[in-house]
Amino acid sequence: MKALRQFDIAFVGLKPGEHTFEYQITDSFFENYGAQDFSNCNATVKLLLDKKNTFFLLKFEIGGTVSVNCDRCGQPFELQLWDDFEHVVKMVNNPDEMNEEDDTDVSFIALTESHLNVADWIYEFINLSIPMQRIHPADSSGKSGCDPKILDMLDQMNNQANEKDNPIWKDLDKFRNN
Repeated sequence: MKALRQFDIAFVGLKPGEHTFEYQITDSFFENYGAQDFSNCNATVKLLLDKKNTFFLLKFEIGGTVSVNCDRCGQPFELQLWDDFEHVVKMVNNPDEMNEEDDTDVSFIALTESHLNVADWIYEFINLSIPMQRIHPADSSGKSGCDPKILDMLDQMNNQANEKDNPIWKDLDKFRNN
């Protein structure tokens, strides 16, 4: 976890108000978190930290690209990342008891803390920036970016499945018009 020290923010010396931090995230960042379902991460995380007396407002802006495999054709493509997230960190006497609450947008740290590590939030927010369904984007003419050979094969398989009459569904079809 020594590699994640660059994500420590020493907030004790910061004056109240807004402070900006920027991080360049590559695949080496994710080595601390295990295997990922994407590669070639080239992301920029801009963090706006608004320091108040007993809490911080954090705004993360995620931008960049990752390589993912298309869910339709299985071929890799570069996915554009763009998202922003907000998080609140409150300073309290008993952070362990407070962190048991289910509010995922609020974290608690001890009043005696002097550093705030944002690495876990960066990891979480980059992963949340990647959509659940990953399909090649269409080009400017509206044509799918998927591999045409695989799309043809999927169409053939779909047509074959539609041609076969399944007796289970055939009996149910008579109820369709009722």
